[in-house]
Amino acid sequence: MINGIKEKQFVTVEGGVCAAQGFKANGLNCGLNKDKGKNDLGLVVSDVMCNAAAVYTTNKVKGAPLLVTKEHLAACGGRTRGFIANSKNANTCNADGVEKAEMMCSLTAKALGVEPDEIVVASTGVIGQVLPIEPIAEHIEELAAGLSPENHGKAANAIMTTDTVMKEIAVEFRLGGKICKMGGMAKGSGMIHPNMATTLNFITTDATVSSGLLQKALSDVVKVTYNCLSVDGDTSTNDCVLLMANGLAGNEEVSAEGEDYQEFKSALYFVMMNMTKMLAKDGEGASKLIECTCVGAPDLDTAITVAKSVIRSPLVKCAFFGEDANWGRILCAIGYAEAEFDIDKVDVDMSSVNGTVAVCRNGAGIEFSEDEAAKILSADEILVDIDLHQGECSAKAWGCDLTYDYVKINGDYRT
Repeated sequence: MINGIKEKQFVTVEGGVCAAQGFKANGLNCGLNKDKGKNDLGLVVSDVMCNAAAVYTTNKVKGAPLLVTKEHLAACGGRTRGFIANSKNANTCNADGVEKAEMMCSLTAKALGVEPDEIVVASTGVIGQVLPIEPIAEHIEELAAGLSPENHGKAANAIMTTDTVMKEIAVEFRLGGKICKMGGMAKGSGMIHPNMATTLNFITTDATVSSGLLQKALSDVVKVTYNCLSVDGDTSTNDCVLLMANGLAGNEEVSAEGEDYQEFKSALYFVMMNMTKMLAKDGEGASKLIECTCVGAPDLDTAITVAKSVIRSPLVKCAFFGEDANWGRILCAIGYAEAEFDIDKVDVDMSSVNGTVAVCRNGAGIEFSEDEAAKILSADEILVDIDLHQGECSAKAWGCDLTYDYVKINGDYRT
């Protein structure tokens, strides 16, 4: 058990958000992004209505698309047909933001022949700039006409902002003897910090699961994946995770917390954990992925708090960028974590594909080879292992190093 969930390995498959039966996608450049080689408008829909669940940013400033999405999910009793999403403009802090978000849903619904409330909406990009609806209106028919399971990558490209790579994954699993699939796509590189941490994330499955259990599973897994991710300490205004289940796999509906629910939750954790790692590794300007594991904690919340404290530390991030085994910064970050434990029992190791080095035992430094440590930290994925020796609970958190390029990217983000 890690993060309170039974970790399992699943067979990965191709297809991203269209790996599951009945989902189609498309993406194109409608003109919001001047770079014609970059998609800025994406659409993913199901052949049938889906049970749905969502989690949103805790930022008091919320993008208009989030408000409209909440309304539409509520109006349809926790169900949706699909979503329209754009990049380059967040449609946030605008007087006409809700009107524009509603228009995006209405335009999409008309092109698909469904009701506006059956469509939800998401936006990402610059905050405080009015969203021009004309480019979207001019291209929505083309977008809908090109819907295909093969176009999942076009949709994943459409939600990217400063991302350098698309983030997709899909897996296969069984519920009630039926083969089910689950796929996801995510975007995020900067303005990423716990509660919520990831900007836009969409997950689809052909499993049959009740809306109530979808929401429970999503909320539980968000706590130990996306909410354990930090790039720069800024929680976005537009963060959203949407989970859709259309039931086309034909399994008996999962409506109680039994064996099938646990299998579904494990698959959801696998998908979301891997997307969380992709987001951390592609942090703005990042050169290294940092994964911190805290074991031996008295409870799950303590384990999460300690692990998150380390990956959020700017000084720890800088040390890893410089490949400096400055383990004192790690212990410092553990020490100011808002949790109760005995620091004098804490052990710390650092490792990578190049080996492992023990740097702290019982809260104090021990001798180690600086040359060996530098070799370990030269890898592009660094593991920090912490043992509190004060319980049986464990958790992981993910982040990245802090580089010169992060400042360059964000110094002229609008221009």
